[in-house]
Amino acid sequence: MARGDIATPAASPTPPASWDGHTVAERLAADPSPAAWRELLRQAQADQRQRFAAGEPVEELVQARAQLIDALLRAAWQQHCGHHGRWALVAVGGYGRGELQPASDIDILLLVPQAPDASGRQAVERLVTSLWDLGLEVGHSVRTVAECAEESVGNVSVMTTLLEARLLAGSAALLGEMRAALAPERLWPVRQFFEAKVREQSERHLKANDTAYNLEPNVKSGPGGLRDIHTIGWVAKRHFGADSLDGLATHGFLTEEELWRLKQAQAFLWKVRFGLHSLTGRREDRLLFDHQLRLAQSFGYEDASYTLAVEQFMQRYYRTVMDVSLLNELLLQLFREAILSESEPPRPLNARFQVRNGSLEAVSEQVFARTPAALLELFVLLQQNPDIRGVRASTMRAVAKHLWLIDEEFRQNPRHHRLFLEILRSPVGVTHELRRMNTYGVLGRYIPAFGRVVGRMQYDLFHAYTVDAHTLFVVSNLRRFAIPRYDHELPDASRVMQQLPRHEIAYLAALFHDLAKGRGGDHSELGAVDAEAFCLEQGLSPYDARLVAWLVRHHLELSITSQKQDIGDPQVINAFARKVGDETHLDYLYVLTCADVRGTNPKLWNSWKASLFRDFYLRVKQALRRGVESPIDAEHLVRETQDLARRLLLERGVSEAEIAAAWPRFLPGYFLQYSPEEIAWHTQLLAERCDSSDEPVVALEARSLRGTTAVLIFARPRRHGFARTTAALDQLGLNIVDARITPTGDGFTLDLYHLLEDDGAPIGDSDRQGEIEQALWRSLQGPADAPFAVSRRAPRQARMFNTATQIALSVDERNRRSVLELTASDRPGLLSEIGKVLMHQRIELQAAKIMTVGERAEDVFYLTDYENQPLSAEAAGQLRRQLLVALDEREPARNARA
Repeated sequence: MARGDIATPAASPTPPASWDGHTVAERLAADPSPAAWRELLRQAQADQRQRFAAGEPVEELVQARAQLIDALLRAAWQQHCGHHGRWALVAVGGYGRGELQPASDIDILLLVPQAPDASGRQAVERLVTSLWDLGLEVGHSVRTVAECAEESVGNVSVMTTLLEARLLAGSAALLGEMRAALAPERLWPVRQFFEAKVREQSERHLKANDTAYNLEPNVKSGPGGLRDIHTIGWVAKRHFGADSLDGLATHGFLTEEELWRLKQAQAFLWKVRFGLHSLTGRREDRLLFDHQLRLAQSFGYEDASYTLAVEQFMQRYYRTVMDVSLLNELLLQLFREAILSESEPPRPLNARFQVRNGSLEAVSEQVFARTPAALLELFVLLQQNPDIRGVRASTMRAVAKHLWLIDEEFRQNPRHHRLFLEILRSPVGVTHELRRMNTYGVLGRYIPAFGRVVGRMQYDLFHAYTVDAHTLFVVSNLRRFAIPRYDHELPDASRVMQQLPRHEIAYLAALFHDLAKGRGGDHSELGAVDAEAFCLEQGLSPYDARLVAWLVRHHLELSITSQKQDIGDPQVINAFARKVGDETHLDYLYVLTCADVRGTNPKLWNSWKASLFRDFYLRVKQALRRGVESPIDAEHLVRETQDLARRLLLERGVSEAEIAAAWPRFLPGYFLQYSPEEIAWHTQLLAERCDSSDEPVVALEARSLRGTTAVLIFARPRRHGFARTTAALDQLGLNIVDARITPTGDGFTLDLYHLLEDDGAPIGDSDRQGEIEQALWRSLQGPADAPFAVSRRAPRQARMFNTATQIALSVDERNRRSVLELTASDRPGLLSEIGKVLMHQRIELQAAKIMTVGERAEDVFYLTDYENQPLSAEAAGQLRRQLLVALDEREPARNARA
């Protein structure tokens, strides 16, 4: 995008040299016609956008817009309400602060001594109508002083809005009466107001998953956003009447350096918001993907070797909101200390720290200079004393002042190693204190590799958080696995985690698993080197250090193998068992994998992945217990599966004769593909079916053992069967996570699909289940040549990305089949299009492993020709060409990188 994307069209009369309030007022008075005022407003807005594109300080622009609107409102007031001399026109909310973004609400209060009569109501109506006719989005209220007080009593939001009242025109005395009526001694005393605003902020943060590092953050209301700065200002205004951030320094609440940081952060967030409003032409405060791209280019960022321009821009954004979060915490703690009663004498903890009014405090600012280890000891004490509510503001400030002490000499000190490991080994507060260490800047200084990824985002739909936020989410997940009260969330991972001998091994692997991102090269390999060196420095044994490094190096492999390979294949299980080597490595890898995937994106983790990882883990564990020198063989697995399935069937009343009639139609590979529970379900359905009937069977298991809704279709093969079925399911908005096509010896196929709703849950609603069955029956019973398609649109976020189609074809000689690995942009109808191509090329589909990685589909298909043989080289080449034509022709236009 060029700068012109946020500039205004050039075809406009030359604007006046100055847009100050006096000049605007003169022009408004010179020609009071609505057309002239609209043209003046258009010129002024065009000028502001051009000045913004030219890099003029945004602070001047938001104030200039407020002054422009002030002049317009005063002129309109004089026209329509000027004869009501005892009324007051008051700017409130953000407009009351004298700050206006291009599309911000213009909130005004018409303050009146008593309720207006009919003439007064007409005057108000004319005023508001004239403003709307100018294209101004004005929110207005008409209230008496008593009504303002009454509305504020039970509503802190109304109180906050009126707190920022600023007189535009009319009676200053009436506004003074309102301020007196809203004074802290009459309603909302400072303490209550403070507690309400802190509670309001906490609730707002929770709506954003309590992290500022969301994929598409809200620059106004997200954690660390402008609203957090406003909260500081509101409390300061209520407490001692400060009208600006400078007042915080005047009253000794901020140092000059902290005030500068807060103003810089506010200016940057204002700039981003101004750009959003200018780009979209509306009040848009969300940094959506397409806006991120265009703003990054508009602000002059350029792609570098290992980071995109948009990633650099968003790292600046995330680091800014992190700094706002820290300053917000510091100031709210200062307010808490000033506003809430301070009656308790300090309680000493040791020679360096004490507890004052429930908060941890260094006994003096010199503590950290004299004893640098206190920079880590502080967090240990917070873990050891869970009754401590937080850290005193003076101590937070002293930590920031002494961060420079955490240098290479500090990092080599054995005492500091013991303190850091004590934090990781604590029975409580591990995640909480690591997050506090990150917020205070200590973690990034102690682990420099962590400091480099603070605020680093990856521009895709897979990674919902920045690298540092994701890393701490992974540690948090591991902590939850370790605590029995969270066993219900992921019972298997919790059981394994709680049996591990040293939890800190898992936490260290989590801390390092992604820290090498953005450096170029394989982040797993680079991170493993860093992890081993760090662990040896901390005094871990060589075995433990190598174990942490091994986990970092292989942290993706259990997830990728289970999602992209046939985990029913004994060779896959045996190969992974050899790679892992022993049960200890497998146990640590399993819990790390679950925690990692669960912490990557809330939408990625679901019951299917939990089941898939658990099943693969258990199969590999069984192989390890047999010994890698005695690998599991296929015949053994088939017999074991059949025995378990037979036992289930006999318990359900299915006879041996019925079992013997059903199973011969399946090849041995069927008993490797399916679990005993699935085989029992299939067999029971087939036993209830008349053998001589050609009537299809459609059955649905609402909640399978794999955490999905399983759909079974038993029918004669038909043209485009896979394509039609996937199209029908896709059209319903369902996610197909697994598909298996099993030909039988008597001319049928047994197709099994595992489905989830878009939110990752199985289908629980009975009406929805009926809708799925009906759609599949329609697909089966319709004419073989009936057209079919998926008309759903891809989600907005997915449309922003363009993933080049990649195809790899190989031959699995042992299983006599070909393997198609396909990467493409995920979108509705993808599986159906692939199915059509396979049918046209006369290729049989045996199974499909469906894996969605954000905006990408990374699917694996197991194929044979009609003779049940792997594809020839010629057939494989033709398939590749036809898939590229079919998928790239239907690839929607995207706005982002390939």
